[in-house]
Amino acid sequence: MKGMDLSRAYCERYAASLFAGGLEGFRQRCALGLVGPGSECLGFDDQISRDHDFGPGFCIWLEPADFAAFGAELQRRYDELPREFMGYRRVSTPLSGKRTGVFDADEFRMRYTGLASAPSSSKEWLFIPQQLLAEFTAGEIFSDPAGVMARRRAPYLAFYPQAVVQKKVAAELAGMAQAGQYNLLRSLKRGETATAMLAAARFSEQAVSMTFLLNKRYMPFYKWAHRGVEQLPILGRETAACVTALAGLDWRLGPRVEAVAGDIVESLCRDVAGRLRLDGLSDADGDWLVEHGPSVQARIETPELQRMSVMLE
Repeated sequence: MKGMDLSRAYCERYAASLFAGGLEGFRQRCALGLVGPGSECLGFDDQISRDHDFGPGFCIWLEPADFAAFGAELQRRYDELPREFMGYRRVSTPLSGKRTGVFDADEFRMRYTGLASAPSSSKEWLFIPQQLLAEFTAGEIFSDPAGVMARRRAPYLAFYPQAVVQKKVAAELAGMAQAGQYNLLRSLKRGETATAMLAAARFSEQAVSMTFLLNKRYMPFYKWAHRGVEQLPILGRETAACVTALAGLDWRLGPRVEAVAGDIVESLCRDVAGRLRLDGLSDADGDWLVEHGPSVQARIETPELQRMSVMLE
C-alpha cells in the first residue's frame, strides 16, 4: 500500500474522533492532509521506504489563533490514536523531526520557506532552496473547507515568477557548460578521475535542475531527482538518459572514456539548446551552453536579477 493512501485512510478513520466532545465545529476551520518530506509525498515510496518515518499518520493545520487555543488538546488526542493501522506501524526517527500531528499553519509555512507570507521580491524567491519548495507543495490536502493551507500554498504552487525562472535557468546553463562541456573533458585528458567524476556529478545535478525549471516544477531532494525528472514531459527522458549514461562510465579509464563522455554530454546540450530556442528563452546559435546562459539572462526584465552574475542562482 502506498503511503499517501495509508495516510488518507487513517485520516478518514480517525479524524472525527479528534474533534469529538466539544470541538466538532473546529473541524471546518482546519485543514487535514499530508505534506512535507518523505517519499510518500512524492509517490515514490516502496518497500525500502518503510524502515523509517513511515506509517499511519496525517497533518492537522490550524490558524494561529486556533492553534494557540486548541492545538495542545488536539495534539494530545492525536498522540492517543493507534500507532498501528491496516497492518502498518508508525516508525519515527528523532532526526526527521515532527512530520505529522497538529501544526500552526503559519509556522509550518515558515519551516519550508523562511517567510511569514508569500515572497514579495525576486531575491526572496531565490533565497528558498528548491528542495524545500518541493516539499511544501508536494503531498495532498484531504480536506480544507476554510482554505487554511490552500491560501498559504497557492503562491508556491503557481511556481516561480518568470524572471526568477530565467535567472535560475541562466545559472544552470552556465554551470552545465562549465562542468560538462569544458572541465569534464579536460579532467579526463589529464587523467584526473576524481575531478572528472565530480564534474560529471555537477553537470548532472544542474541538468536535472534546469529540466525541472523548464517544466515549472521544483526539483526534489537529490535522492528522488532522477526518478522525478524522467517523468517530466519537457526533456525529462533525455536528461534522465544522459545522467544514467554518465553514471555508467568507468571514470578510472580516464582519457579512454573522454570521447564517450563528450558525446553523452553534447547530445543533451544539443537538445537543451534547441528547446531554449523553441521556447523563446534564448536566441544564441549552436549548442555551446555558455553562450545560452547570458542570452537567457539578457531577457530578464527585473533589473536586480539581470545585474547579477550569470553563475549566481
